[in-house]
Amino acid sequence: MHVTVTFDGKMPLVGVNEKKQKTRFDASLDFTGPAKYASPMEVVLESLAACSLMDIIIILKKKKKELVKIDVQLDADRAEEAPKVFTAIRIGYRLFSPDCSLGEFEKAVALSIDKYCSVAAMLRRSGCEITWSASLAEAKARKGS
Repeated sequence: MHVTVTFDGKMPLVGVNEKKQKTRFDASLDFTGPAKYASPMEVVLESLAACSLMDIIIILKKKKKELVKIDVQLDADRAEEAPKVFTAIRIGYRLFSPDCSLGEFEKAVALSIDKYCSVAAMLRRSGCEITWSASLAEAKARKGS
């Protein structure tokens, strides 16, 4: 895996991966107004959500579950002193599915967070406590199903 991140004299920073896909990072360091893009630490939180979601989607699709939507909300605490690493992250997953039980959803989330999600593993190894909850929302089957 290889990426580059460039500062061209003004924000945002631009990251580019081997596939030429871009990620922009901002922290309003140039004092020209509010940041237009996520900060690196916000991107880490988003990456945790995306990494676990990809696992959960794969697990539930293998069980032939219909996934209408999954929302993930994350709240994080950071250390007071630099480096201000994450010390605790709370994740709330909400599934919209006409045929997936809460137990099946919770099992998929647990497998992701405890076994498969590499972002979660990296954060835990840094001393961050990750807790999660899962809930079901009402979801109607898509028309034509």
